[in-house]
Amino acid sequence: MFRYLHFIGKDVEPDTGRFIDKLSPATGQKIGEVAVGSAADVDRAVRHAWAAFPAWREQHPMARGRILMAIATKLREHAAKLAEMERVETGKPAWQNPHEIEGSAKYFEFYAGLVSINHGEIIDLGPNYHSYTTREPFGVVGVITPWNAPLQQAARAIAPALAVGNVVVVKPSEETPGTSAFLAQIAVEECGLPPGVLNVVQGNGVETGASLVSHPLVRKVAFTGSLRAGREIGKIAAERVIPLTLELGGKSPNIVFETADLDAAVAGSVRAFTLNAGQICVAGTRLLVQQSIYDDFVSRLVAAVKAVTVGPQDDAFVGAITTCAQFEKVKAYFEIGVAEGATIAAGGEALSPEESNGGWYIRPTVFTNVKQDMRIANEEIFGPVLVVIPFSDEAEAIKIANDTDYGLGAGIWTKDLACAHRVAAKLEAGQVFVNEYQAGGIETPMGGYKQSGYGREKGVESLHHYSQLKCTTIRL
Repeated sequence: MFRYLHFIGKDVEPDTGRFIDKLSPATGQKIGEVAVGSAADVDRAVRHAWAAFPAWREQHPMARGRILMAIATKLREHAAKLAEMERVETGKPAWQNPHEIEGSAKYFEFYAGLVSINHGEIIDLGPNYHSYTTREPFGVVGVITPWNAPLQQAARAIAPALAVGNVVVVKPSEETPGTSAFLAQIAVEECGLPPGVLNVVQGNGVETGASLVSHPLVRKVAFTGSLRAGREIGKIAAERVIPLTLELGGKSPNIVFETADLDAAVAGSVRAFTLNAGQICVAGTRLLVQQSIYDDFVSRLVAAVKAVTVGPQDDAFVGAITTCAQFEKVKAYFEIGVAEGATIAAGGEALSPEESNGGWYIRPTVFTNVKQDMRIANEEIFGPVLVVIPFSDEAEAIKIANDTDYGLGAGIWTKDLACAHRVAAKLEAGQVFVNEYQAGGIETPMGGYKQSGYGREKGVESLHHYSQLKCTTIRL
């Protein structure tokens, strides 16, 4: 039985303290135990980070960059092991994990190349003054990650934070604890990262996560997860008056106009809500289809959804729901949707025990006859569940798309680029994807409007959110 432990300073912490069970999404059986970090464990990790901060901050940016590049290289060398760890912990299909490990390596590679660009500017106040700005690291950054893409989410925050000279303490989800700790171990033992610069404390959100956000030496926090948890973290951060990056939920609209390439739109719309079993914050789970093509498009969509493979087989496209609680939540929405008057056109059930081997698998589900005021059209389900809503014209599409508390992403399918630009300009979302849902990559900034959060991850923009601005003005 494997035990998931803390990594603090330069060591894997010994088997002490309390543990919680880790269950396999693929079988529902216990596969390990996860340490529950106490306030004392968090304090030890933060103080190790704080002690390492002065020397790391003073490192030449290129020296930091070489270490980040070494981490990228080592992640690729250990890719098979990391992919297997995530497959076991998350229940993802075999094809998916290698792509996510490669994406994690790319974050370190990308920010390794940007270590020298986080500079300020000269401000012209006339000949009697010299005024300039500088960007400086915060110090200890707390990073709290979710279970849907554990290593990628960790790398997305750690790499830019380290690039600008911060030190980091990570609290991964207790559901997917392994790869973040292994990353820290690789970085210190094989890549030359000074001990204390990157630490990992295992545990739950209520105790371990709250202790991290509350610690007086933590100067900045980045959180990705649910709206409920984000609100709780926001309260603590507000009391302490520290900056916070929040990437929370989504109920993203995916708009198909009659001018779309319908074959591409069908395939893209299916992938938009089934990838990672729908466990993606920016998943396109509200499909808005123009009335003139509605019947034909939905017919083709439903046929494509029914052809999607799901289960424990290595070649399945859709894997397990990662947690038992989430599995039960997704199933509950089938009854909610039917009770509200919607129609299940595909899916609407979990795999049988015989098909699933006891794991938590949901068939991709499509609801039609959906009205915008239904719960299934407004609440984030976080599973492979799609609601389809018709619209008449651009104005109505925009109105329906923006009629949500969330604003993380949106999709547009059309060959009319003037329409694409008009609609994109009016959508209340941090990312808009045209003719390819989730187009972009590590270079493109990501973040939300409204209750989807604030701050930005990814791209050059992320560096500004992991540094603070100082202005110095001298009278000559």
